[in-house]
Amino acid sequence: MTDVSQKKAALVTGASSGIGEATVRALTAEGWKVFAVARRADRLAELEKETGAVALPADISEDDDVSRLVSQVTGAGGIDTLVNIAGGARGADTISSASTGDWEWMYRVNVLGTMKLIKAFLPMLRANGEGTVLNLTSTAGLAAYEGGGGYNAAKFAQRALTEALRLEEAEHNVRVIEVAPGLVQTEEFALNRLGDRQAADKVYQGVEKPLTAGDVADVVRYAVTAPHHVNLDQIVLRPVAQASNYKLIRKG
Repeated sequence: MTDVSQKKAALVTGASSGIGEATVRALTAEGWKVFAVARRADRLAELEKETGAVALPADISEDDDVSRLVSQVTGAGGIDTLVNIAGGARGADTISSASTGDWEWMYRVNVLGTMKLIKAFLPMLRANGEGTVLNLTSTAGLAAYEGGGGYNAAKFAQRALTEALRLEEAEHNVRVIEVAPGLVQTEEFALNRLGDRQAADKVYQGVEKPLTAGDVADVVRYAVTAPHHVNLDQIVLRPVAQASNYKLIRKG
């Protein structure tokens, strides 16, 4: 553990489960000060006990919550790294059967929530002199697929936001990173999307070694701990069994 790592501080959203929680664990293990943000206060409290992260319950899509986060983080010394993990998918309907409510939720969480956090913390990241923003997108933002229209639209938008931000913030020495995972098996993603445990289990059925939350968190950790002049613009990671969005090897 280096002296430099001791000085690093990050805010991680989506921290109550899955990739967000694993990222909090990965960064605190590196000696970082981590502000863990999610809506579920009980799970954050447990994570705080286990890792030493600072639990900050909040809904990133709500303006008042975002303002409160900025005030709390500022009072606790600030951050140099913003890690936007919060997001998710709802439904697998074709566009002809699309649920407006599901689409609105996906856009609000994946796109507007990310934008609001970035806008709120950019002054702090610029002032630091070596700020970093990392956005977790998805391979769903690289290629559309049937039944994925709403999630594709949200993740394409989040990817576009990330690319525009990189162009706009280079002059402020703010590093902007995108991590786009493929098939990741977590406790909640497919269940939240499909609403049924049996349907969720079928997503991973027969797939040898899908990615885990820890796999993705290791990549996030590597990207944000690299020397600041090294910008990993876009990192795409998939399990070997998933050659593309359209080719997934299932056995048995």
